[in-house]
Amino acid sequence: MKRAAFCTLGCKVNQYETEAMAELFSSAGYETVPYDDFADVYVINTCSVTGMSDRKSRQIIRRAKKRNPDAVIIVCGCYAQTAPDEVLSIEGVNAVIGTRDRDKIVEISESQTSRSSYNGVRGIMSCRDYENLSVTRYTDRTRAFIKIQDGCSQFCSYCIIPYARGPIRSRAEKDVIAELKTLAENGFKEVILTGIHVASYGADTGTSLADLIGKIDEIDGIERVRMSSIEPMAIDASFIGAVSRSKKLCRHFHLSLQSGCDETLKRMNRKYTTAQYEGIVNGIRAAYPDAGITTDIMVGFPGETDEEFQKSLEFVRRMQFSDAHIFKYSKRRGTPAARRPDQTAPRTKESRSKLMIAETAKSREAFLSRLVGRTEPVLFERGKNGVYEGKTDNYAVVYAPSDTDVSGLILPVHITASGGASLTGEIIK
Repeated sequence: MKRAAFCTLGCKVNQYETEAMAELFSSAGYETVPYDDFADVYVINTCSVTGMSDRKSRQIIRRAKKRNPDAVIIVCGCYAQTAPDEVLSIEGVNAVIGTRDRDKIVEISESQTSRSSYNGVRGIMSCRDYENLSVTRYTDRTRAFIKIQDGCSQFCSYCIIPYARGPIRSRAEKDVIAELKTLAENGFKEVILTGIHVASYGADTGTSLADLIGKIDEIDGIERVRMSSIEPMAIDASFIGAVSRSKKLCRHFHLSLQSGCDETLKRMNRKYTTAQYEGIVNGIRAAYPDAGITTDIMVGFPGETDEEFQKSLEFVRRMQFSDAHIFKYSKRRGTPAARRPDQTAPRTKESRSKLMIAETAKSREAFLSRLVGRTEPVLFERGKNGVYEGKTDNYAVVYAPSDTDVSGLILPVHITASGGASLTGEIIK
């Protein structure tokens, strides 16, 4: 039996697509093995959201050939789409296919040899069809990602992703529902709706994200629905009113902020002001008390002065996020921001990153401390030495001891303490 190994870099969409490709190989009779094992085919699904992502992709590609010099190595994903010639020039790469034609990856791999040099990357900007990959199984038996959308038409000035993924394309609602029902039958309790620009779901097909969430409520077996990162301007009063009727939508909203300074947001080509963003957060909190509001924040964007950074820091302090991903601006070749002459010095980006991380750590601790003394339903995912880890619906990590295996169960937990980035509690039996 031939063996196939996979390595995924980047976002949840990439993880989903790798799972789907692994299922295609499995259906074709391949054994799926860990990436560190000897394999006949290695598939590397790359990311290009930062310069570091590109470097990691190149390092991982080079490692594959050392494991088996006769293997076929196929590279796909965003880095492959935006720099196919560069990827193909890496020693050992036999085929590059980018962010299209993943549904044909088995056929492509079987048509290659360890000495091939095939560039199958096709233009993405004119693509209007959704590539219907699907996943029915995960090694994690409690939470499953389901891709509902691809592409982005926002064109933020720092972002390469619209050029790597093309325009928005929504997955057919019937295909989403069919996959969700299969996941429910296979024991998954929670699903996370993911995509490149999830908020745009249905804009090209005449439906909407709120409509889809309403239909998921009717699927037996699925007990929680969670949205991945969503653009703030999608969360208006109409959306909140519609989804607040859902019995399954989690009290967790990941609203990408990027900067808490209006001048910086304008240069980023973001489509909102801080006042609008704050109004959206307040609307969510009015409808969902104790909602987890998480975000992404960039520091060191070109032209970001000390004054602008302070505005951003103060805005973040006021928002009191339950958690945040802080990252330093990274030049992406071909984007408007990369051509700006007023690039921020690396040392400045590093110091601002530390300040922002410290600020968001305080608000995370404050959010967690408010949950102490309460009883929250927790979906347990895994255990070690009699202590099990799970998440509340508002995305707080909880640890609780148990004499029996509670993986995959949603149980009430009395929260007894908070510390660092997590909570501890006792399962109520």
